[in-house]
Amino acid sequence: MAKTTSPHDVFVDALRNAHAMEKQALSIMQPQLNRLEHYPEISQLLDRHIQETDVQIKRLDEILDSVGASASGLKDAGLSLTGSMAAIGHTLAGDEILKNTFANHAFENFEIAAYVSLITTADLCGAGSAVSLLQQNLDEERRMAAALHESIDAVTRRYISLAATGERADI
Repeated sequence: MAKTTSPHDVFVDALRNAHAMEKQALSIMQPQLNRLEHYPEISQLLDRHIQETDVQIKRLDEILDSVGASASGLKDAGLSLTGSMAAIGHTLAGDEILKNTFANHAFENFEIAAYVSLITTADLCGAGSAVSLLQQNLDEERRMAAALHESIDAVTRRYISLAATGERADI
């Protein structure tokens, strides 16, 4: 027989997952920001979103505290490690900036889906007071996803232009 799980338990687990997801996002973005040379528009996007992500984590901590829970250190560490490994993996690619742009776009859309589900879960378990904070996170993720989507053409053009001149184009 399957274990019965309350909507509240699902909500708390989803909050912990979102917290770990945001820690993972930081571990992906920070190394990219530190390496970028030829893509100032991406540097600005990443820098802004790193700051937003720090605030998003604080919002999640506030919600977790309000439901008598805390983040999962194990989930945070595990996802931060996988984020760091992904960032390192892209440094081996000759077209690192393109790989990072695609991966960042995909990750932002993953975060959007996670927050939509989390807001629904908050509603279902009666944690409506958390919705405004979660909505702020969702709105920031949507803005970042849109900005990354809009940057794909320009990043690709800059990459090809730099590569054609023999200049290092990957970062």
